[in-house]
Amino acid sequence: MSSAPLERSEASSETPKAGAVDMKFEIVIIPVSDVDRAKRFYGDLGWRLDAEFVAGDDYRVMQFTPPGSGCSVIFGKNVTAAAPGSAQGLYLIVSDVEAARNELLGRGVEISEVFHDAGGVYDGTDEPYLFGRVRVGGLDPERRSYRSFASFSDPDGNGWLLQEVTARLPGRVDTDVTTFTSSTELAAALRRAATAHGEHEARTGGQRDENWPDWYAAYVVAEQGGKPLPQ
Repeated sequence: MSSAPLERSEASSETPKAGAVDMKFEIVIIPVSDVDRAKRFYGDLGWRLDAEFVAGDDYRVMQFTPPGSGCSVIFGKNVTAAAPGSAQGLYLIVSDVEAARNELLGRGVEISEVFHDAGGVYDGTDEPYLFGRVRVGGLDPERRSYRSFASFSDPDGNGWLLQEVTARLPGRVDTDVTTFTSSTELAAALRRAATAHGEHEARTGGQRDENWPDWYAAYVVAEQGGKPLPQ
């Protein structure tokens, strides 16, 4: 793979015209060999069991949803012809990869250390991930959004990655809409705003900013929408 830096295409920053019909991506099917074992594993992750259906001895399906996710996973018996463990590169987006990793460790999940992209040519020694390059231990040195990861697998070997995203690239979200799927995600955004606001107050002579709620709100909305952050 080329070592050239990733570049965002011009099209990615454009806002397409809204379609007449919403298309919401909500289901990923993952292949497993033991349905009960998979049920225990995903339940132990703290994921919500949405449904379980059984039809005779040859069909069983269940659906789990990760906390705060708009997309769910389905697995079962005779729901896919894919080989168990063949689902790879399943991404779970988190606002704090270290906190998310620690929570999974507390639930007994075997998970990698946090790592980031080495920025060099992929030499085939590490399991590929989004950037397809050599993994370097620890958080991204600049704590850039999209750049810090941790990985784990379910009992069949289906591969999951945690990816830390704190600020979206332009064009990735509707900049006129700000949403949070959990109180934890909102709290993390407010903590980042608080840190930035502290630096803002220091630059303005250390005086208390009485309009801090407006500043926080502008920061959180700009960060999520990929807009320039207030200074």
